[in-house]
Amino acid sequence: MKKYFPVYVRVPVIFFIVFALLEYFIDSGDRAAFIKYPMVSVFLFVFLFILIAIEITLSAVNRVMYQLMTAEERAKEAYENSLPFKESSWYKNLMQKLTKTQPIEREGDLLMDHDYDGIKELDNNLPPWWVYLFYICIVFGVVYVARYEIFGGDDQEMELRKEMAQAKMDVEEYLKTAPDLMDEKTVVLLTDAPSLEAGKEIFTTNCAACHRADAGGQIGPNLTDDRWILGGGIKNLFHTITNGGRDGKGMISWKGTLKPKEIQKVASYILSLQGSNPKDPKESEGEIWMDENAPKKDAAANKTVDSTEVK
Repeated sequence: MKKYFPVYVRVPVIFFIVFALLEYFIDSGDRAAFIKYPMVSVFLFVFLFILIAIEITLSAVNRVMYQLMTAEERAKEAYENSLPFKESSWYKNLMQKLTKTQPIEREGDLLMDHDYDGIKELDNNLPPWWVYLFYICIVFGVVYVARYEIFGGDDQEMELRKEMAQAKMDVEEYLKTAPDLMDEKTVVLLTDAPSLEAGKEIFTTNCAACHRADAGGQIGPNLTDDRWILGGGIKNLFHTITNGGRDGKGMISWKGTLKPKEIQKVASYILSLQGSNPKDPKESEGEIWMDENAPKKDAAANKTVDSTEVK
């Protein structure tokens, strides 16, 4: 593999494969994962650091092992691998700049005076690649602290709060136009003929057995007067149809049978029957319900003046 995929090919390919997998499996919405989640950027940076360190360490080990080979072993190695990349001068120069390795012939000059049961230590300097990455880590740490601790950048907790608040607003906005996710807080009264006709059909199929076809009431209460057991208006009526009436003796819940849009239509149709005065209606039940949000009539505007008033 090393023969056909040298280090300058392997490192970018492996790194971008990991990068692509993170972007694929991490749900970051319309933003890149390494931008939305700082820890992903930190992970990629550390991964690249380790990947480069492994490649350089392996290269240095291979270089030392190659220098320790005999002439015959080197010839055999060259014959088997052809060394298309190892023998290129620019690659050697690059690795020399990154590692600053000393030839095996100078090992004696690098030996230190320490001797631990025959184990000796070489006085090698840190490889430049390690030093450069160490400086980069320092710069990254300074920028990170300044960004989040000094200049008040959003940390992960604050980002989560903002995203949750935005998600809540998005859901509320979506509910306004999503009929099958409608509830008693977002439902509105329908007055157009097609919706009322559809509501009438739903009422006839599901509700007439208890309330009569004219909504005058039979087992269930009269729905054409101004008295309501559980409150009138589109929101209360939507809630009652969806969740059912009084426990033990009221109407069943229809949310498992009818969709929210269908409940809205039948509730709007029922309210359109107010004051229709069907024949032989059931006795009124409940209390008179007044819509508190309805515009109040101006008493002065309805006041009539007697033209024959004596002055």
